[in-house]
Amino acid sequence: MRRMTERNTSGATLPETLTPRERQVLGLVAGGFSNREIGEKLGITTGTAKAHVEKVIGKLGASDRT
Repeated sequence: MRRMTERNTSGATLPETLTPRERQVLGLVAGGFSNREIGEKLGITTGTAKAHVEKVIGKLGASDRT
């Protein structure tokens, strides 16, 4: 996902179209944080963090978070 934020060669959605919360989540995912850790940092449940991660992955056209 980090590479996709640096350049857009796959036709995926550019990071600028992510919501502010999705950009926060993307930064934490890029930092290696787990869904549980993301939830703790942002004051949301692990399930909500997971939903945000899945939405970001989908918008960027990635197959997973690595």
